Amino acid sequence: MSRVLVAMSGGVDSAAAAAVLVAAGHEVTGATLKLWCYGGAEASPRSCCSLRDIEDARDAAATLGIPHYVLDEESQFERDVVLPFVASYLNGETPNPCVRCNTHLKFGSLLKRAAKLGFDAVATGHYARRDDTASGPVLCRAVDRAKDQSYVLWGISRNDLARSLFPLGSLTKTEARDIARHAGLRLAEKIDSQDICFVQGGAYGEFVAARAPDASVTQPGDLVDTEGRVVGRHRGAMHYMVGQRRGLGVALGEPAYVLRVDASRNRVVVGREEDLLQDTSTVREVNWVSCDPPDGDLEVEVKIRYRTRPTPAVVSPLGDSRARIVFHEPVRAISPGQSAVFYRQDVLLGGGILEPQPVEGGLKTE
Repeated sequence: MSRVLVAMSGGVDSAAAAAVLVAAGHEVTGATLKLWCYGGAEASPRSCCSLRDIEDARDAAATLGIPHYVLDEESQFERDVVLPFVASYLNGETPNPCVRCNTHLKFGSLLKRAAKLGFDAVATGHYARRDDTASGPVLCRAVDRAKDQSYVLWGISRNDLARSLFPLGSLTKTEARDIARHAGLRLAEKIDSQDICFVQGGAYGEFVAARAPDASVTQPGDLVDTEGRVVGRHRGAMHYMVGQRRGLGVALGEPAYVLRVDASRNRVVVGREEDLLQDTSTVREVNWVSCDPPDGDLEVEVKIRYRTRPTPAVVSPLGDSRARIVFHEPVRAISPGQSAVFYRQDVLLGGGILEPQPVEGGLKTE
């Protein structure tokens, strides 16, 4: 039997994870991270970490007969998630704040607290698996591939992985809901969270603009083609992302797509769909969670979005926590700020943040 601190977000998955551990005979305590203050505003039903979610987590813990605590992490969340989120948008990127939240809060910070309080491990409701091998623990995809969440866990350290449990990794979503029902949990039918917890209604642009009202990327600017010719106007470069087609309002003789967000000039570069194809990219903040950093080229499969299939590629370290990715075949719409995650079969080896890249063939800057 182990002493396990379960990160209970107020959703069905984390509550089901706690139920699994209680049924297995572990000494379980629930902990909910208070990350964001909504004041008098009501959060979206599809957000996580709201005040309502804290109450749902407390109710689930009471039903399971386990202690429950609320941990105030608003200041760290602001520093490690919200501020980098805003900075990334201002740099012309499309960030994934859930990756940073998992890395710094739900594993990093919570594991430090758990160690000080004498817990053996931290558990979450993520659909992922930890496999303990002769060379150490490795992070693996969930059995339910439709729910696999390993993609957003690439940033956790190897040491943190060794003290992390994923009770739902071998279950389907249907099985997790059944466990919650059988445990008598009121939130067994609760809908899944999808929105970013600190941005209500998906209004990312408005959130960033309110944080940085004087930033140039919040202001209207030029839409340009790959030769630098002005072809239209945009409402603020931060409102656009690579691969976007809708809402451009330009005609190039064929459908136009966003190829690049040029934050330094508050310009959005548009072009043809085939211009979105690239076979190379670079990543920063590279982390190797299931293996030691490679000395040279490494054959892997790379996911550049949560909902895309892995693509065969070669990853080469560049030093300074950066790496170069060369895809075996061109991939579409590489979006700076998103995560590139490296897999080998079921094992997630590591990942990094995609960096801005020049459009194929170069861009005229004048």
